[in-house]
Amino acid sequence: MAVLQIYGKNHGPDLVCHKDSYPPGKNGGVSGCHKKRLEPSSSWSRPVARVWTVVLLLGTCLLYCARVAMPICTVSMAEQFGWSKRESGMVLGSFFWGYCFTQVLGGYVSDRVGGEKVLLLSAAAWGSMTAFTPILAHLCSQPIFCMTLARFLMGLLQGVHYPSLASLCSQKVVESERGFLMSTVSSGSYLGTLVIGGAGSVMLDVYGWGSVFYVSGLLSVLWAYCMWKYLLEGEGPIITLESLGSGGTQSKMTKRHWLRLLKQPAVCAVIVTHLCTACTFFTLLSWLPTFFRDTFPDAKGWVFNVIPWLVAIPSSLFSGCLSDHLISQGFDTASVRKLMQFFSMGVSSMFTILLCGNPSFPWAVAFVSATMGLSTFSHSGVSVNVQDLAPSCAGALFGVMNTCGAFSGVLMVYFSGYLIETTGSWASVFALITTVNLLGLCTFLAFAEARRVDIDFSKVRHHNIHI
Repeated sequence: MAVLQIYGKNHGPDLVCHKDSYPPGKNGGVSGCHKKRLEPSSSWSRPVARVWTVVLLLGTCLLYCARVAMPICTVSMAEQFGWSKRESGMVLGSFFWGYCFTQVLGGYVSDRVGGEKVLLLSAAAWGSMTAFTPILAHLCSQPIFCMTLARFLMGLLQGVHYPSLASLCSQKVVESERGFLMSTVSSGSYLGTLVIGGAGSVMLDVYGWGSVFYVSGLLSVLWAYCMWKYLLEGEGPIITLESLGSGGTQSKMTKRHWLRLLKQPAVCAVIVTHLCTACTFFTLLSWLPTFFRDTFPDAKGWVFNVIPWLVAIPSSLFSGCLSDHLISQGFDTASVRKLMQFFSMGVSSMFTILLCGNPSFPWAVAFVSATMGLSTFSHSGVSVNVQDLAPSCAGALFGVMNTCGAFSGVLMVYFSGYLIETTGSWASVFALITTVNLLGLCTFLAFAEARRVDIDFSKVRHHNIHI
């Protein structure tokens, strides 16, 4: 009498016994019983995954084109509407407050109905908002109020993008290919910043600031339409209360399950590590231009504003290929994630601390480029690790991570400005960045895992099959 345990549908890929009309084995085994590892039937095939990778890369590129349109045009808009520096800062800062509030909601809905639907609806919404921004500015009697509200809504709409990507990747991409997809798609942020920085500046000078919003917004709407028409094949992206309640293919997570999940050391580790990664990235992104202008006033701006992002794109792609290759060769997934994060936070900190030694302009650009390039390795580390730990709620959990990272990032940017004013030295800022990086790295190396923790295996319902 043989007894086989087959776990419920919430269990990960398991070994199960399939009964066929085979003769008994020579070793006296069960007649017709062979073991087969189940793979998720909803996963994309490799050709389909490659198509989606290119489409999502383009979507993330357009996301940043629409996001950076306002910072590029702020000076021209301030001159036209008479904004002060404080009012311009209020318009720009309102985006991040909206961005923080929809992270968890976007991930939760994506886990329920599918990340592709949330991506489609949000892209159509923020693309339309971007295209209508110049019209709102001219029609409203108080442009400062309309633009602040518009940027806040842009933050709300774009806040669901990355949690939806995490949810979609956990549902549709096999473990050995997640690193490449996420790192490739994430490189779209650097590509979009470069594209809008170059093409947007030309359009601003030739056609005026409104053209930057019109082009980036309409292209985003066109991308959403093509995704709906050709990839979703015209399927209606309708999100109903019934679909939210049913939860689709993902398991329901009760409050008790969430509390148990957040008590897991590995989950706390990814949250803390992502928080540290976001803090250092936002700080570098916000203060590096000022550092170069203060330290090297005669340097050409395009050099330090372009070269680090040009380095970041191939670095992000390389990290994804490397991590997937190592996993496919049989290396432990957790070890690969830790290796990627070591490069992202450990090796990059070596170059960051070198900026404290008053380097020359070429060396400073080289150190910053190395720092930004190596930091992209986190796309194959902590950013993907959340999908290893909790694929059933990866979107919502990534939303929690991103919310914590966004809030802490804004606070660290302000604190870095305080350090610069009080100490008069950039070395204090780079030392702070290095310290935060090492804190996140040590936490990840000590507690990170790659096994599923969103299921209580001790209480998983199973069935006994008697043969």
